[in-house]
Amino acid sequence: MFARLAVNLPAVSGMFDYAIPDELAGQVGLGSLVTAPFGNQTVQGVVMDLLDEPSVAATKSLESLLDPLAVFSVAQMELAKWIAAHYLQSLASVIGMMLPTGLSQQADTIFDIRYSNTELSNIELSAVASRLVQLLQEKGALRGRQIDRHFAKVDWRKSADWLAKRGVLRKQSVLPPPRVRPKFIRVAQLAVTPAEADAALPDLGTKQTLARRQAALQFLVRAVDAVNLSWVYAESGCNLADLEHLEELGLIRLFESEIFRDPLERVEKRTENRGIENNPIVLTLEQETALKEILATLANRQSPIANYLLHGVTSSGKTEVYLRAAEETVRQGRQVIVLVPEIALTPQTVRRFLARFPGQVGLVHSKLSEGERYDTWRRARAGKLKIIIGARSALFAPLPNIGLIVVDECHDSSYYQSEQPFYHAVTSAQEYARLCGAVCLLGSATPTIEQRFHSSPLPYSGDGLGMGADSPSLEGKEPGVRYLSLPHRVTDSQLPPVSIADMRAELKSGNRGIFSRALAESLAETLSRGEQAILFLNRRGTATYIFCRNCGTTLKCPNCDTPLTYHVERLTLNVQPSTDALLCHRCGYQRRLPKTCSVCKSDQIRQYGLGSEKVESDVQAMFPQARTLRWDWETTRQKDAHDIILTHFANHQADILVGTQMLAKGLDLPLVTLVGIVLADVGLNLPDPFASERTFQVLTQVAGRAGRSARGGRVILQTFMPDHYVIQAAAGHDVDGFQKREGEYRRQLGYPPYGRVTRLEYRHRDAAKAESESQRVLQILQEKLKTERRTLTTVSAVPCFFAKSDGVYRWQVILRGPDPASLLRGLRLDDWRVEVEPISLL
Repeated sequence: MFARLAVNLPAVSGMFDYAIPDELAGQVGLGSLVTAPFGNQTVQGVVMDLLDEPSVAATKSLESLLDPLAVFSVAQMELAKWIAAHYLQSLASVIGMMLPTGLSQQADTIFDIRYSNTELSNIELSAVASRLVQLLQEKGALRGRQIDRHFAKVDWRKSADWLAKRGVLRKQSVLPPPRVRPKFIRVAQLAVTPAEADAALPDLGTKQTLARRQAALQFLVRAVDAVNLSWVYAESGCNLADLEHLEELGLIRLFESEIFRDPLERVEKRTENRGIENNPIVLTLEQETALKEILATLANRQSPIANYLLHGVTSSGKTEVYLRAAEETVRQGRQVIVLVPEIALTPQTVRRFLARFPGQVGLVHSKLSEGERYDTWRRARAGKLKIIIGARSALFAPLPNIGLIVVDECHDSSYYQSEQPFYHAVTSAQEYARLCGAVCLLGSATPTIEQRFHSSPLPYSGDGLGMGADSPSLEGKEPGVRYLSLPHRVTDSQLPPVSIADMRAELKSGNRGIFSRALAESLAETLSRGEQAILFLNRRGTATYIFCRNCGTTLKCPNCDTPLTYHVERLTLNVQPSTDALLCHRCGYQRRLPKTCSVCKSDQIRQYGLGSEKVESDVQAMFPQARTLRWDWETTRQKDAHDIILTHFANHQADILVGTQMLAKGLDLPLVTLVGIVLADVGLNLPDPFASERTFQVLTQVAGRAGRSARGGRVILQTFMPDHYVIQAAAGHDVDGFQKREGEYRRQLGYPPYGRVTRLEYRHRDAAKAESESQRVLQILQEKLKTERRTLTTVSAVPCFFAKSDGVYRWQVILRGPDPASLLRGLRLDDWRVEVEPISLL
């Protein structure tokens, strides 16, 4: 018998055949995680197929089985193959991504010194080689990834290879063992009947030990089940020697018991204390209609429609529909995956699921420890969890019988993985649902134009989102996505009215502040009524760029060539808390605010622009009695910071919440009656075909935080572009109108959904090399277009908008047409980043 492996080496594509040795026969199956020799190293691999005959004559044998149970189901393996093929990523990189962190390990190389100091003194070393030798002398043998941490942005491997050839260093390939394993604790349990234990109480020891041992034994009599030794110590005051004596007498058993690291223990206790979901919820007619269709499909696995787009305005009750659909799925004995944009930003959704399904929910997100993630993964694989909630990686939880996949806020950009391997979790969820025979339920108040286009019935035709006569046909257009609508809020309130404040008129009238008169007056009224307000600005910091007023020099990041942002409050390793700091938001470079200009030596250094820190300071100056909170990247770097800030605000321990795009997530705050959008134009004019849609979505979502109770509410939208169609559509909560107009622009230019886009990006520290490589690939693609007579596909090569990032120059090749990705199949693109269906061209 032979096994076909996908090896865990991201740079390697394809699968490889191995012989299954006799000692592993019957143990290795589909989805098994094994180790195998690959070249001169040992690697991890996942068994993707079992064969009677290999595809090559000479095969090596598998070395070991890392887990007695399969780590992938058949559906998961098919999903991995689909993601790799659809997004042009290596299968190995997709497999590695789907395994839990800590279990997935890649081959590495150990380096150590062979020469003495005397021998080294006779060799002339480069600066990098000398630094590498010194590091290994100080630390001893190190793995390559450990050395990477000491050589940030330095290519030390060429020097290491040169030293190895000279015999200075010794290199040895190694596969680190998995970093995660089951956790065990020592426990004690009564080994006799309670009557026998009571009879033994007088004879348990001397005067000094008797009381402790009696207390311990009596506690274990009451406990019945096995108890963690730390609890026994705390309750009785005994120690390990006392318990070992009781074990020698045959009264108790001491043994190790496996425990699961559950990140939801604290959250579930808080949920119980808050009494969430105590009151039964009565569905509206619109919710009942939508739910009826979904439940009918759940009951009929042969239904031709398995995908739904639930388009509901903010506060329309989409979460309750998710919960009812999940209840029915669990009742059928199947499991549910619920994807949310970011766990930390959607705590209310998580708590509602915990309250409805106590003890049946698992959480998956990047803030968990490796042990917590591994244990949640194992519980899911064993079928001990009914529901998995998490960000995009939760899609890969190995639930054995998935019946429903929910994607909340399906428009959100965080569902797209912007690092290799590139993929979109929403599209992948739809494919995974098909593979599992499950229902996929997408939900949003602002679905993307592509999602709306691929659903039926369509609200537009001809020149809107319908296919025009001259539009190219799109292979793979999905007719099986059913459109469901929740056009009204479930509360007594309507969508809040939006007032547009023209900041040009404010300037003409002499108002130089960041708040219009209308917003300042509304803030005062809201505070006087004891209600809450949200101030939104999708920009961090205090000022967006720093310049010299004397000569005009702008302070830029030396690594990215972009303006530095001024922060008043910046606590880092090399900038003191009280020191004003300049920060690059792209690579993290930082420095102190200079006292004089480096060009003209003038002291006229000034800050210009606007950020969330500036908004907070100005509102505090305007309303000193108001309690303010700021919710942005700087204030949420600590664990649980998101939950703490949101809890404080929800409990009315603050009056005004200032924040960035985090505020656009699904928050339900009944006391918020005013939302002020400080500058709606941020991001609107970026050179990206998707910029207008992103801006409209975030403005509409933030506006929806107001008036979610009978108190009502209003939104004030400040802008320098009041007549722009995005601003007008957001002010009118007009999703259909915006999508119709934006869809027509995209149809004219051939952008999604009327065409497809593929993006290639090349990065190099040499600007000339980055440009020449891009032109080389451009020429190859242009020749292929001519050869294959693809008249509807265009290709161009240009520098990225952020042309330099972290010291690396970036060029991109953009392909646009009916099926541009097919042009790349079979083409070698070493060192290129390939993005199929990207969500941004910046």
